[in-house]
Amino acid sequence: MIAYVVRRLFAGVILLVVMSIVTFALFFASPINPADFSCGKNCSAEQKEQVSRALGFEDSWVTQWGKFAKGVFVGRDFPDDPELRKTAPETIAHCPAPCLGYSRERTSTVTDLIKDTLPVSLSIAVVAFFFWIVGGVLLGVTAALRRGTIVDRGLVGISLVLYAFPTFFIGLLLYKFVAVQWGWVDVPRYTTIEDGGISGWLSGLLLPGITLAVFFMAGYVRMTRAYVLESFSEDYVRTARAKGLPKRTVTFKHALRAALTPIVTMAGLDFAGLMGGAIITESVFNYPGLGKLAVLANSDFDLPTLVGLVILLATFVIIANIIVDLLYAVIDPRVRLS
Repeated sequence: MIAYVVRRLFAGVILLVVMSIVTFALFFASPINPADFSCGKNCSAEQKEQVSRALGFEDSWVTQWGKFAKGVFVGRDFPDDPELRKTAPETIAHCPAPCLGYSRERTSTVTDLIKDTLPVSLSIAVVAFFFWIVGGVLLGVTAALRRGTIVDRGLVGISLVLYAFPTFFIGLLLYKFVAVQWGWVDVPRYTTIEDGGISGWLSGLLLPGITLAVFFMAGYVRMTRAYVLESFSEDYVRTARAKGLPKRTVTFKHALRAALTPIVTMAGLDFAGLMGGAIITESVFNYPGLGKLAVLANSDFDLPTLVGLVILLATFVIIANIIVDLLYAVIDPRVRLS
């Protein structure tokens, strides 16, 4: 087991390094200098050159990646050019490890920007994940157990309708009617646990979490139903029934455990994707998360911030894959690690 974990961690590190190299090649291999967009339309050639030297844009993308990789482990100082640091010491910005770059547009390190916005995206993802996993799996199992009945057809039909609605429509609907017009809940705003406690934190995340949960839950209802029905046709389930085991034991201990394997894979990847920011939902509710930061960075052509966000999201996905692989042996006893 330990050897398997070590192999998966090693493979994850290799994937992360390769992904970071590809990301730098895509963003910085272009002949366009990012410094051209960093100080407005009236930016002079001298100012562009100074910004390029300060952030290291004048180097090749391979050199920039090497400095980035070094900064992740030991930190980095900006301006990037040592000679420029001597002539303009007031422009120095120290970025401690793990350094993901410096955003001139926001006069802050990318690491600090992520620290400020990550708790918001993480909170929304956790609340939405709880709603869609519990609701999606329970309703999917219910539909499978009531196969062919009006309950089954109703749940599948409603899930198909909800899956067709885009998240911005669901979010705007909840915001306008549930919060503003009907006043069933307060107008959503993000509140930290330190400021509002658990109740204040949850109340601010209720509508954004439901917005995402409705979309994902619709897919998980159909997938859970399909996998549970497929498990019911397996020989070991028929054997368990023939032995006279209770229906609940057959369903949850035998059929559902096998059906959860692909569902766990989906859940891990979906949750990791949300950790990178729910762009539409955060924009609808005006929550300062990673998704909103990505939108602003893209509109400002803030490449250091975009690169940091892409690498962060890739890290979440790789970690989620490793965790999912380890959970297979716990959920499905048929899985054996070699």
